[in-house]
Amino acid sequence: MSKQRFIKIAIAAATGTLFLAATSGGVAFAQPKPSDTTTPIKHVVVIYQENVSFDHYFATYPVAANTAGEPKFTAASNTPTVNGLSTTLLPPNNPNSAQPFRLSRAQAQTCDQDHSYKDEQAAFNSGLMNRFVETVGRGSATCTDYGKGPGLVMGYYDGNTVTGFWNYAQHFAMSDNSYNTTFGPSTPGAINLVSGQTHGFAQTSSAVTQNGTIIGDPQPTGDLCNTRDNTTSTDSKNTNVGDLLNSRNVSWGWFQGGFADCAASHADQAGVSSKDYIPHHEPFQYYASTANPNHVRPASVAEIGHAGAANHQYDLTDFWSAVDAHTMPAVSFLKAAAYQDGHAGYSSPLDEQTFVTSTINRLQKTPDWKSTAVIIAYDDSDGWYDHQMSPIVNQSNDPANDTLIGGTSCGTAANQMLGGYLDRCGYGPRLPLLVVSPFAKANFVDHTLTDQSSILRFIEDNWKTGLIGNGSFDSKAGSLTAMFDFSGASQHGRNGPLFLDPSTGTPIHD
Repeated sequence: MSKQRFIKIAIAAATGTLFLAATSGGVAFAQPKPSDTTTPIKHVVVIYQENVSFDHYFATYPVAANTAGEPKFTAASNTPTVNGLSTTLLPPNNPNSAQPFRLSRAQAQTCDQDHSYKDEQAAFNSGLMNRFVETVGRGSATCTDYGKGPGLVMGYYDGNTVTGFWNYAQHFAMSDNSYNTTFGPSTPGAINLVSGQTHGFAQTSSAVTQNGTIIGDPQPTGDLCNTRDNTTSTDSKNTNVGDLLNSRNVSWGWFQGGFADCAASHADQAGVSSKDYIPHHEPFQYYASTANPNHVRPASVAEIGHAGAANHQYDLTDFWSAVDAHTMPAVSFLKAAAYQDGHAGYSSPLDEQTFVTSTINRLQKTPDWKSTAVIIAYDDSDGWYDHQMSPIVNQSNDPANDTLIGGTSCGTAANQMLGGYLDRCGYGPRLPLLVVSPFAKANFVDHTLTDQSSILRFIEDNWKTGLIGNGSFDSKAGSLTAMFDFSGASQHGRNGPLFLDPSTGTPIHD
């Protein structure tokens, strides 16, 4: 090595900008010096799943039926209760036209329910929470409704089916007071996760209102996997958490199953086949600043999480390449291939459990686990029944898209619209939220009011990026910090790992 080259490398190493050689093409990518964080958390991994209401998974937590032939769940004696289905809401007392009922493990495959923006508001019926069957319930002979028809929407699982999630709740922290940022399906949920702001999009689809707000599931304009209507951000003030992290030189990425191959497909455990990659589940593709419309692959493992041709948008396999190379990004969003994302109709709780437990099992074996927080969250409720009326923190009075909640069109005059933007009625339905981390409180149920943008706010605060602005819900998002224990914590946290069997969700020793 020449003396001049040695000096350059020494200077780069000393300044924290050492370049790592690429594995192909002879390209090099900078490894920025990690930014300081406000907590001991140096890595956030958001596992963003599909279409589950809180009651759909946790209605009777921590009490499971323990039916013969299903994985058994027995709660610890000091397990706190949650705001679930009390005796006043269980049969025959529920005000809906069909009563809540337990779905068994053998009934993991179900019909998809209606989870559109206006119909979900109608199910709330001015806060009475009694019109789910008539407005969002869906059943037919072409899907698995177990003879319930639209009454299927009242079904819920317990710890004998969603066993892994109940065990994570036992060992780590969960919330029973977290909500969809707005009403509606997957795309608004995904965009609220990364920006807290669904306004300012091109009205090229009926899924975007005349006010420029996304309320449906348009695909991102230009994505080479697109098959139908699409939209893109057109408001120059719009931004997302990726832009904020870039401004702070913090490594990050969105990792989605099937991103590398639009044609790739898998069948879930019931044999239902679907394409792995779903374009409208990828929020960063809606913004020119963070899009990778041609699904360009990273030039090397060293690029993953950093500036490069892939522009922070990757296949799920790229995440594990970075983890194995000990270069896991500071912030990672993981999206399962469709067959494992938990979405009713083409996935199931059992397929979802396989993905989530396998992912966390593997992460817990890495050197980075000691500074990692995994957040398990969902994009929408799928319309599944949840008894808790959400607080309406953002008003919308659009007769074409909003319906009666609390006696008026989505809220009261006391609720000021964030940014003055219509068609962002929220909060929407209640969703599960869990934190799995050495720093998570053990067997803890948090009652703090939070929403999807609370995850965004945690990232913003931890890496000191500042807020999104432009009417983003992050400005009023509740904090996730009550789910953690940072007081006097050691470098490795207080909570030990929990390895779960991907099939049964029960603890294993590894």
